[in-house]
Amino acid sequence: MIHIRSLLRPMYPELSHHFAALRRHSVIALALFLPTVYASDQLITQAAPANASSQATTAASTPAQNSQKVVIYQVFTRLFGNGKTANTPYGSKAQNGVGTFEDINDAALRSMVELGITHLWLTGVPHHALIADYKAYGISDDDPDVVKGRAGSPYAVKDYYSVNPDLAKNPAKRMDEFRQLVARAQRHGLKVMIDIVPNHVARRYESTGKPAGLRDFGADDNTTLAYHRDNDFYYIPGHAFEVPDFPAHYQPLGGEAHPLADGKFAEYPARWTGNGAAKAKPDFNDWYETVKINYGVKPDGSYDFPRLPADLRQQTAQAHLAFWHGKDVPQSWQKFRDITQFWLAQGVDGFRYDMAEMVPVEFWSYLNSHIKATKPAAVLLAEVYQPALYRDYIQLGLMDYLYDKVGFYDSLRALMTGQGQSHAVLAAHEQVQDIKQHMLHFLENHDEQRIASPEFAKDPRKGVPAMVISTLISPAPTLVYFAQEVGEDGSEIAGFGQPSRTSIFDYIGVPAHQAWMNQGKFDGGALSSEQRQLRRAYQLLLNFSQHPLVRLGQYIPLPTRACDNTSAATDCQSPQLLAFARVLPAPQAAAPSAAHHPIMVVVANFSDREQLMPWPMAWLQQQGRLTTSQLGASHSASQQTSARTGAMSGQWQELFTKQQRENSDQRAVQLGPWQAQVWLLQP
Repeated sequence: MIHIRSLLRPMYPELSHHFAALRRHSVIALALFLPTVYASDQLITQAAPANASSQATTAASTPAQNSQKVVIYQVFTRLFGNGKTANTPYGSKAQNGVGTFEDINDAALRSMVELGITHLWLTGVPHHALIADYKAYGISDDDPDVVKGRAGSPYAVKDYYSVNPDLAKNPAKRMDEFRQLVARAQRHGLKVMIDIVPNHVARRYESTGKPAGLRDFGADDNTTLAYHRDNDFYYIPGHAFEVPDFPAHYQPLGGEAHPLADGKFAEYPARWTGNGAAKAKPDFNDWYETVKINYGVKPDGSYDFPRLPADLRQQTAQAHLAFWHGKDVPQSWQKFRDITQFWLAQGVDGFRYDMAEMVPVEFWSYLNSHIKATKPAAVLLAEVYQPALYRDYIQLGLMDYLYDKVGFYDSLRALMTGQGQSHAVLAAHEQVQDIKQHMLHFLENHDEQRIASPEFAKDPRKGVPAMVISTLISPAPTLVYFAQEVGEDGSEIAGFGQPSRTSIFDYIGVPAHQAWMNQGKFDGGALSSEQRQLRRAYQLLLNFSQHPLVRLGQYIPLPTRACDNTSAATDCQSPQLLAFARVLPAPQAAAPSAAHHPIMVVVANFSDREQLMPWPMAWLQQQGRLTTSQLGASHSASQQTSARTGAMSGQWQELFTKQQRENSDQRAVQLGPWQAQVWLLQP
């Protein structure tokens, strides 16, 4: 990296040594890359995460955590604490290493709290199919022909009443070690979530940990029938399962010999595959390692269970529970009710539901009303990709949060990669304004490519303006995938699958995260200066996101090119600039606690060149979007009078650089390449 202080404008002299040249001497000039955390209480709210308030009772109301912005940190549990660096493709646990529950120690948890995290999502906790010998603990071997990778997919669960034995120092005590981690995290103020995957299970589901009296999935099925309401699976009578034809580039375990790797898997009759493929021999691209669960949806798509009345849409979880009381429902519903109750009893605070849209919304009403009855503040996050279904899954399915991928993430990613424009991001956000507090924002997770990967943005610093927009544009929860904040690029060749996404199928070390982990100290001692600056940017941003302006402020899109002050913001958009204001409603703005910051202006440049954006105050005033009370209770009468006449008093301060500008200063905002600025009005 070549330092180019001479190319930086005088307005950023104190930051010049933090900016580096990119290819062809383009510059990432991020105002967030600072050597010092400014902790002025006029600028940053850095309180430790507070406990969630009691659960809101209506499906359409603000979720449980309305007193705080939810910030979720997704940890891929078996990778998080792994310090080994061999990274041999398809390597064993002994070769490549594995992280455990104990590795997520107090230092790790403190570092999450310091980052601004409120909720810890532990991925890969329930015992899933994997290739390792645990027969000494009463666990049967899994077949490499129906396991992806060596460590296995966490979404092919084998036993819902136990945890992955890989994650324990002592597999015989694995549940105890999990409960200890939950208690440890909660002592640090973190809420703990785990995955539940109701749509499918591993082909060899076999629970050794289930409580007495409970039955495994499929144990009581009538396998002579293709469908029966109380069968847990769908069957293909008269046909045996066949392993898919593997492409030339793939062999289980990379071709390593294994006694069960023979191209066969005993299953008769064959069952539908997890993605709904009703074939005895699924395709390699099907979810062939899993079997689809039957929720009383007939093969023709019709339903075999009670439907929800329309008036339950705005009713409480208690009302949903009362509706289901005494009703006859499929056995699979009852099994997952028992599973989630089991995990609540282990101390978890909520669930992330995999592929929730592939399961009928009535089931979610049934399941989630039982969960809320046991733990009203339980956090329920669902993977739903069809916007037409969003409101059903929130209002009828009682979900707290849904992924905002098809829309917000997709349009923001397109803007980051030069394939889209800023107006598409604003339009996507506008589509969910009525449910904005329920829509989870993210730039990475285990399914998506790493920002720093060549297939995405190629440089992790290009993700910072997008993180600023994503985090501050609404009170929606924010998700950070572990190592995102230190620029992991996902380039490791782990075995099953391709680089750019950190592998979820194999044992692997995550280099950027290992540098932060620093042999269990979690102090960043092995990070580069660029990585430290990146993490600092995330820390400043995520902590600031608890500010009342972010949680309560009114969202106002802003023009990003010069236009008449009577024009709509949507008519005045520069393709690679994005800006909005958040203004506290008049009652909150007049409150003493908000007097310092009644207005926030966020601007971001998604291009490789410096750009100018008009300062938006004149436009906001002309549009009638500001009132005197929104200027802060501490403004004098003369200041408020001047505001009414278009000459607002006060001073603005940029959140990360502490740069200042007078409110009377109407000069354009100067934005460096890939720079974001956050301006707060001071009294």
